[in-house]
Amino acid sequence: MAGDRPGRSRRITERKGDVRERAILDACEALLVQQGYDAMTVGDIAQGAGITRGALYFYFGSKQEVVTALVARTVEHLWKRSEATARTDEPRQAIAVALERTVELWNEHGLVMRTAIDLSLTVPEIGELWKHTADLFIAAITAVLERAGVQAGAASDQASAMARALCWMIERTFYHASQESREKLQEASATCEHIWLTSAGLIA
Repeated sequence: MAGDRPGRSRRITERKGDVRERAILDACEALLVQQGYDAMTVGDIAQGAGITRGALYFYFGSKQEVVTALVARTVEHLWKRSEATARTDEPRQAIAVALERTVELWNEHGLVMRTAIDLSLTVPEIGELWKHTADLFIAAITAVLERAGVQAGAASDQASAMARALCWMIERTFYHASQESREKLQEASATCEHIWLTSAGLIA
């Protein structure tokens, strides 16, 4: 029995670490809302998480690292909510559900998403995260278009190129609408759905 204790202790420590890291990221997200990226400091994040500044540095080396981890967590949630729709056989349903779940996440974490977009050109780690996420969605959109009968390929009128344009259109449209209101975001989603359906040849 005594030999089991170190293993249990390590597992408990790991769980405490997970809880503390989640608290840091939650505090960072709250401060993004309250102060914005430029104004908040590592000290503010540590205080919000209920730990010392030194304890925070055990997990993250800078404010930028905290925000990068927050973006990573958010885009992982976005993909987890949407990935199943890529395998939905019926293209109309896939499009509707994908946009519905994307709206949900923008409503919940819109400021993190906008921060990720704003920092993607100046923070390489965030830029890579955002590009990787976009690539996943482009592949998913491509699959939906192909199931709807759009020809596979990268020419301007083929599925891959159309998916890339649709992905970045949705990103930019949601970015702006999310700054106004939930109603505007819902309207923007409906417009994007109409354009996606039209591109897929599902409506005239």
